[in-house]
Amino acid sequence: MFIPKRIIFEKDSLDYEAAKNILNKFKDKEDVEIINITSNKLKQHIPGEDFYAQYREGKKTLVVGTKKSLKFQSCKPSAHYQLPLISGCMGQCEYCYLNTKLGDKPFVKVHVNIDEILSQAQKYIDERLPEITIFEGAATSDPIPVEPYTHSLEKAIVFFGKHENARFRFVTKYNDIDSLLDLEHNGHTEMRFSINTSSVINKYEHATASRDLRIEASIKAAKAGYPIGFLVAPVFIYPNWKEEYHDLLLSLSKNLPKDLKTPVTFEIISHRYTSTAKNIILQVFPESELPMSDEERKFKYGQFGYGKYVYPKENIDEMKQFFIKEIEDLFENKEIKYVI
Repeated sequence: MFIPKRIIFEKDSLDYEAAKNILNKFKDKEDVEIINITSNKLKQHIPGEDFYAQYREGKKTLVVGTKKSLKFQSCKPSAHYQLPLISGCMGQCEYCYLNTKLGDKPFVKVHVNIDEILSQAQKYIDERLPEITIFEGAATSDPIPVEPYTHSLEKAIVFFGKHENARFRFVTKYNDIDSLLDLEHNGHTEMRFSINTSSVINKYEHATASRDLRIEASIKAAKAGYPIGFLVAPVFIYPNWKEEYHDLLLSLSKNLPKDLKTPVTFEIISHRYTSTAKNIILQVFPESELPMSDEERKFKYGQFGYGKYVYPKENIDEMKQFFIKEIEDLFENKEIKYVI
């Protein structure tokens, strides 16, 4: 669970029950600073003399506010729309693309006008009837660490559980999912876990749950009847990478229930970075050992018009062959969505 060092309540946020619940949970804790603001000037309340310090203090900050614009962003290829419950993440993964997207806003922000957000989701569902509309709940966040006091996922899961023409999915690097296990999800929410080898997690994924705790949580979710999936990302090529990713997949295969009603989904994403991301990462993690040598990568333009550095084609091909064979051999009821 995310225990912030400071909580900033934006103007009018305390008009909402969810914000009041957060205040009541933390107001008596001496080591949590409560700040009420009447403007949108958040940064002046987050200390730090430079970007390095501001990033670290930002990661200890929870902002409580409302989602002003209720126009949902698209979320291809994983879903039709983002469900904007939360932005930001308490984790400090060195490679994370949020270092670029939210680099100057590293705080976690929760939107407490949840009923309004779900009402907007209903409109999008109705527009696409009779097609099924899919919503992604973790496009720019990891909602699990704040769930114990926001209950945002709980409300969303119950909401989508009642809709035959809507589905919900989110991904997490954490294991605090017990409060979600007994909800009436009706199989309409896919709970996905971002997993990696212990080498990668220990080296690059700071302030996240261990490999084994994530696997343990995925087993709980599967036993609770949730459709489950795994995001293996980012995949790094390093000495013994095949052996370690094999051990990871083997552990999943051995421990997951064998009587799953839906296929286990897999999304495999190789490590890549942009020049902007590299510059920010090296400011925030100056001692980082992330493999970001431009000369060893291939420059490729992405679908959004900017270029990124990816592994050379021969590495990607080897990676694809490896993961497809491993998953085919180790899992019976599965679906590989993509390996990129």
